Amino acid sequence: MPTLRVVGPGRAGTSMARALQAVGWQVAGFLGRGADVSSAAAGVDLLLLATPDGAVAEVAAAVRPVDTTVVAHLAGSFGLDALAGHSRRAAIHPLRSIPTPATDLQGAWFAVAGDPLADRVVDDLGGHRVAVADVDRAAYHAAACMASNHVVALLGQVERVAATAGVPLEAYLDLVRQTVDNVATLGPVEALTGPVRRGDEATVARHLQAIDPSERPAYEALADAARRLVPA
Repeated sequence: MPTLRVVGPGRAGTSMARALQAVGWQVAGFLGRGADVSSAAAGVDLLLLATPDGAVAEVAAAVRPVDTTVVAHLAGSFGLDALAGHSRRAAIHPLRSIPTPATDLQGAWFAVAGDPLADRVVDDLGGHRVAVADVDRAAYHAAACMASNHVVALLGQVERVAATAGVPLEAYLDLVRQTVDNVATLGPVEALTGPVRRGDEATVARHLQAIDPSERPAYEALADAARRLVPA
């Protein structure tokens, strides 16, 4: 089985290493912040750069190229240009929230580019891969942030507004899960319900009157986004 080394033993790098080790890959070790990475590509099939996005290009430039080693990063918004100087390059971004170093990546979606070894990584993990070109990766990653980070931010708003009515966030979570399932089954347009879908602007106005002024811009922005889904 292939061997890999990880630069950046954080949540993403450790989760990837654990997942690949579980399916037979050999992990040659981790290099952390401040380590000498000049020879990191030697003796492995894959060198995985799991550093913060802003450090990828700098770290890649510090690694001495090895023609037989694939140098790959996990950054969602960067393409292969960040790995300039390496003949075998890849981008492998797990499309999954990674809150801990033990996050399960089996079966995940991954955005890949570059060397075919990236496809092997995803296939060995039983995942799904989608090819995303360099020019499209920032838009792809923006959508990923909307799907995860923005949902978390929205649920933070739900928690705050619901608290003013004495209702816990937990009461809304089944609704959230059902809504996601509806989107998966029907698509966003058909899954949309509620006052905007019905054209009930009077209820929208009551909502805006009832919530704190600091919460109104987000509500209004998302109501406008919902209106884009309403059939003409």
